Amino acid sequence: MSNNNPIQNIKDIPSNNLDWGTVKNDMKSKFGSDIYESWIRKIEFIEEMNNYVLLSVSSRFIRDWITSRYLDQILQVVKVYKKNLTRIEFKIIEKNSNNFNEDENEVKSKEKNENVSFIKDTYLQYTRIDPNKRFDNFITGTSNKLAHEASQKVSENISHYNPLYIYGGVGMGKTHLLNSIGLILKGKNKVMFISAERFMYQFVKSIKSNEMVKFKEYFRNTDILLIDDIQFMNGKEAMQEEFFHTFNALLDKGSQVIISADRAPNKLSRIQERIKSRFAGGLVVDIQKPDYELRKRIVNQKTEELNVFYSNEINISDEIQEFISLEITTSIRELVGAINRVVSFSRIYNKVPNLSEVKVVLKDLLNVSENIVTIDLIQSTVCKFFKISKNEMLSSRRSRYLVRPRQTAIYLTKILTSKSLPEIGREFSNRDHTTIIHSVKTIEKLKENDLEMTNNINKLKNKILYNKENEI
Repeated sequence: MSNNNPIQNIKDIPSNNLDWGTVKNDMKSKFGSDIYESWIRKIEFIEEMNNYVLLSVSSRFIRDWITSRYLDQILQVVKVYKKNLTRIEFKIIEKNSNNFNEDENEVKSKEKNENVSFIKDTYLQYTRIDPNKRFDNFITGTSNKLAHEASQKVSENISHYNPLYIYGGVGMGKTHLLNSIGLILKGKNKVMFISAERFMYQFVKSIKSNEMVKFKEYFRNTDILLIDDIQFMNGKEAMQEEFFHTFNALLDKGSQVIISADRAPNKLSRIQERIKSRFAGGLVVDIQKPDYELRKRIVNQKTEELNVFYSNEINISDEIQEFISLEITTSIRELVGAINRVVSFSRIYNKVPNLSEVKVVLKDLLNVSENIVTIDLIQSTVCKFFKISKNEMLSSRRSRYLVRPRQTAIYLTKILTSKSLPEIGREFSNRDHTTIIHSVKTIEKLKENDLEMTNNINKLKNKILYNKENEI
């Protein structure tokens, strides 16, 4: 390693064989513990071919769910270690168990006490309540003050706002607030804190193992139900039906329901209207992007906490703290992540980083912070450019003056965002992923020989990325 360049790209790891254990560890970090435990952990490695990897799952349902939601992201992780792998295929291998995808720990638990429902057993195993996420270490500002106060009110007097619906972007503190409520109330109440992914997993598992009676009893007998990321409950009618009745049963008996999501109730896609209506009938509060003052307070407090933890070994200058507060604007989670990176650099290389080194360490976060590209922004920009309405572009009409703008928007979404093909399809009126692939390939082919198309794409990219009005 050169002493002049301590920052290296450590991801480019050569390997003769795909290390599936390492890949799964990376996926756990990428997807989070709930999604990982519900779906990704169940994937088994079979063999690696010339240009694809063969994996196994225990049912067709699991295969279809993973393929529709996570396949592109799994392939991205795999390609970090083996760039020649271009696709993933699944083989269904059913396990010798009457219970749906039951793991070894659950089997042992069931053998010990058959009267204990596996739902309670697995819920306790994956409970999300974290003793470190409390009201007293939730830093407030104008962007999150209302959500914080509403959460405190509920923790002091259940059914004060029922349901309480908190929404905001990724990494804004929604889970922290739900966790804080759970910590306060769990002493005197039966509290369940679960993600929508885990709720769906338990629902399917209950059907497969003929445990629906226990499922209903366990979820409907709770005093406080906290559900995180409710937007992931989209599209599954049977599960939504059960959730609707569970929701009503809890409200009828005076239980408190607290929900988090990444968008307002009326913006939820593929969720039953009656469910959205019930959400909107309670108190709906949002958490907005943190302003400069809140970001600065968070940076100062987190730096002090790390300094205490490492016995005053850390010395991050006021200049660096100011830079992070100004430049990392997308979310609180990324703000804290930036501090952790700088602190790690300082400890690994036993030096106080200067501003130039910090910019290198945080390069990817700074790019994300500067250029927030959403599918809605892409669609609106393309519609303006081609002088069509958004409804026309998202319609099923195949007129040439609509097809080309639609394909252009899909292409730009694919290259300017990290969305998977199924996710892009859903945002373009639930089009199939094969339609998305066809659109991308069509524009790529046109760019090779059509100068006007190339110029149009460049103009649109400049507008979307850099807000250059004169380009359009």
